[in-house]
Amino acid sequence: MTDAFFAGLPELEPGSVWLVGAGPGDPGLLTLHAANALRQADVIVHDALVNGDCLKLAKPGAALEYAGKRGGKPSPKQRDISLRLVELARAGNRVLRLKGGDPFVFGRGGEEALTLVEHRIPFRIVPGITAGIGGLAYAGIPVTHREVNHAVTFLTGHDSSGVVPDRINWEGIAKGSPVIVMYMAMKHIGQITANLIAGGRSPEEPMAFVCNAATPAQVVLETTLSRAEADVATSGLEPPAIVVVGEVVRLRAALDWVGARDGRVLAADPFADRVLRDRA
Repeated sequence: MTDAFFAGLPELEPGSVWLVGAGPGDPGLLTLHAANALRQADVIVHDALVNGDCLKLAKPGAALEYAGKRGGKPSPKQRDISLRLVELARAGNRVLRLKGGDPFVFGRGGEEALTLVEHRIPFRIVPGITAGIGGLAYAGIPVTHREVNHAVTFLTGHDSSGVVPDRINWEGIAKGSPVIVMYMAMKHIGQITANLIAGGRSPEEPMAFVCNAATPAQVVLETTLSRAEADVATSGLEPPAIVVVGEVVRLRAALDWVGARDGRVLAADPFADRVLRDRA
């Protein structure tokens, strides 16, 4: 990209930090602001879910610092990451904190921004496409569809201590949200599905796991609430994954555009079998 392409876009000033979302995987999902930040940054502090191809847009000589946090694996402490951003900015660097998805959607971006405010470091927030929307779209699963839902709930599968959050109203979500999208849920999927079924959700509710979403390594597992734990164990799939529960999963039979490129024949009416069952 030429300099003229970025004319009029904001400058990443020395001594400041931009908290930027890189999207769910495909570098083509970077925003123009994100690409602009990559070409200016002196130091890029990136997390584990940032596609390495995105980093190829960094300017020559930019320093790359890995600050990924992965559940169950050795990871830097969040406070240390936040203070490192302060340290780099105070040294006069143009600092880019690059995070997978969106920094404010289960990305700890708010915590990092608050630390910058505490230390009077200028900052900018650049939203990204969150995996709960973009990652599912790459699997052919829309988070909303007029025939299915007028609401959707996003939740995390574990809290800061690494366990299933106990402050979530599982019964309320099970009964009140037609579509549930879950981040970081694979590790505790047995407990989570049990909570939803105990809360009133049908054991036969369609469910899907999208692993390595929006990358060439993407794999999608379709299952149901009652079979999910066993199917995940049999599949051998591992995080990162985005998980969705709801009738929108059935739409993948019609909207799996990635599969269609590889020869999958798409269904014109993915709800036809459901209608027949309902009439029976």
